[in-house]
Amino acid sequence: MPHLIVTPTRIAAAGNKPKLIDEYVGRVNSQTETLSIAHMRSPGGWEEPRQRPDFTEYTIVLKGMVQVEHDFGVIEVHAGQALIALPGERVSYRTPGAEGAEYIAVCLPAFSPATVHRED
Repeated sequence: MPHLIVTPTRIAAAGNKPKLIDEYVGRVNSQTETLSIAHMRSPGGWEEPRQRPDFTEYTIVLKGMVQVEHDFGVIEVHAGQALIALPGERVSYRTPGAEGAEYIAVCLPAFSPATVHRED
């Protein structure tokens, strides 16, 4: 039987500024360990520590631009574009533009603080 997700759960975000993360599917909101889907809204100037996750992360930018730093450079992901970061890749996400960004993050398996491996 299909399962309706009535509302997301607001998840605390890492980074230098407040960021909104609404998890629709994942370990917290739906007790789903195989996949997570979250709606992200980051203010301009937001950035997070580098990380080396154990999961694949798919990022679909709806508004603004998300900048992804990796070991070989920086990729700008604009509205209407997507990015795939594979497990073990060292990445850091940020929204340097004044307008910030709105995007969807899908993690496979589901995001977990224990498997994101953030650097201090």
